[in-house]
Amino acid sequence: MRVVKKAEERRNEILDAADELFGQKGFDGTSTNDILEKVGIARGTLYHHFKSKEDIMDALIDRYAVHLLDGAQQIAEDKSIPVVERIIRVVMALNLSGGSSKEIMEHIHKPQNALMHQKIQKVIINGVPSILTGIIREGIEQGMFSTPFPYECMEMVVIYANTVFDDDMITMTNEERGSRMLAFVCNVERLLGAASGSLMDVMQMFGGGDGKQP
Repeated sequence: MRVVKKAEERRNEILDAADELFGQKGFDGTSTNDILEKVGIARGTLYHHFKSKEDIMDALIDRYAVHLLDGAQQIAEDKSIPVVERIIRVVMALNLSGGSSKEIMEHIHKPQNALMHQKIQKVIINGVPSILTGIIREGIEQGMFSTPFPYECMEMVVIYANTVFDDDMITMTNEERGSRMLAFVCNVERLLGAASGSLMDVMQMFGGGDGKQP
């Protein structure tokens, strides 16, 4: 007997299968037939939900985006956490390489999945600055920061961090990474008009540097 499933359930089954296959074979190495066989559906059923393999990848990116940004937003809104610690936690929430998301990070960083990686970066660059801006405004109200451009500052920070600290873009030794992190934090303090050394706790998050300025 043919199993008829609700549209949302079937759609998620297709996405789960595609996610696993893209991780194993890469986007280019996975065919629509591979996805059909894994889910056990007819081609017409697949095309009822997705127009193409690219459409499936876009839906996966959307799912990752919701997961990433929702987690970051929840942390940003928790006012029981001090401002600086909240900034750190938001950035940590965007790190896909930890926990159950390790496979996601591994396969979007494969050369054959460059488009997926690019789309994830776009989500981060467009979504994260506004989340961080809310925290920065709280810091301004508390007298920790002083800048007329909270959003623009966070946009600069996110774009720089998302590029320079991406191993696919720039290859660095541990020493070079530590030096860049120190320079990054020092300059973020200046951008935000924060007291020198007030954001050095971020160094601990990245496991680099001792928090001491040269």
